[in-house]
Amino acid sequence: MATAVLNATVAGLSSTDTYFTVLEEVSKYNVQLSYAEKLWAAWYLWMQNDTLATGLMSFFMHEIVYFGRSIPWMIIDALPMFNKYKLQKGKRPTWKEQFECAGLVLLSHCTVELPQIWLFHPIATYFGLDYGVPFPPLWKMAFQICIFFVMEDAWHYWFHRALHYGPLYKAIHKIHHTYSAPFGLAAEYASPIEVMLLGIGTVGSPILWVSFTKDLHLATMYIWIVLRLFQAIDAHSGYDFPFSLRHFLPFWAGADHHDVHHERFIGNYASSFRWWDYCLDTEAGDVAAKARREKKLAAIKAKKAQ
Repeated sequence: MATAVLNATVAGLSSTDTYFTVLEEVSKYNVQLSYAEKLWAAWYLWMQNDTLATGLMSFFMHEIVYFGRSIPWMIIDALPMFNKYKLQKGKRPTWKEQFECAGLVLLSHCTVELPQIWLFHPIATYFGLDYGVPFPPLWKMAFQICIFFVMEDAWHYWFHRALHYGPLYKAIHKIHHTYSAPFGLAAEYASPIEVMLLGIGTVGSPILWVSFTKDLHLATMYIWIVLRLFQAIDAHSGYDFPFSLRHFLPFWAGADHHDVHHERFIGNYASSFRWWDYCLDTEAGDVAAKARREKKLAAIKAKKAQ
C-alpha cells in the first residue's frame, strides 16, 4: 500500500495481529487521518495483499448495496398503501418471482462479476488508480462522479440500443425483458454477455478517466459504484413518487423513463439521463408518440402550404 504516513505503523505489526490491533496502531501513529481513513488503512495493512483486500471489499460492498437497496422495494411491493405510486397498475411481482430473480442474480454475481472484480485492482492500479490515504477532497470526488455518470450514460445508451437489434436481442438482451413490469431486484437480471457489455460503462469509464488524468482514488470509485447501483435499482423499481429525483432534475431518467422501456420493449435506452433519447428521437411512451404525430402533421401541413 503506497502511503508514506503509514511507514511507522507497518514497522510495528506482525502477521498474527488482529484487524482491531492494526486499527489501534494506525490510530496511534496517524492521528491526522479521519476515522474512515484509519479503517481503510488498517484493512489494507491487515490483509497484507492489496489485490485480495480490494477484491473482497469490492465484492461484499456490491452484494450488500445491491440486495440491501432492493429490500425496501420488496417491502413497498407488499404494502397496498403504495399502489397509487405504481407505474404499471396491478402488475406487482410475486414473492416467488422475486426470490427466483434474487437467486439467479446472486449466481451471476458469483460466476460472472466476481472474476471481473478480482481483475479490477491490478488493471486499475496499472493505469494509475490510488488506494492509499488520505482520501481526496469531497469536491473532487463529486466532480469525477458527475463525469462518470455522463460517460456511463452515453455508453449505456448506444450499447443498450444495439442490444435491441433483432439477433442481438434474441441472443443476449431478451432475458432482461423477462419482466415487462420491472422491480428492483431485476436491475441486474441479465445474460452474462450483457452484464459484461453494459458493466464496461460502469467500470471502464473511471479506468479510462484515470488512464488519461492519473487522478482517481478507489474511494471515489466505490462511491460512484454505490450511486450507480442505487440508480439502476431505483430505475427498475416500478414506482414514481412525488419526491423522486426526476421531479427536481427534469433531465434525470428515473423509474418512469425505464419502466416504459420494459413495458413497450423499445425506446428509452439511456440509463441516467433523458438527453440521448430526446435528441435522437428514441423516447418511448404516449407523450413522445403524440409529439411525433404532431411533428409529422405540422411537416405535412407546411409542405402542402408551399
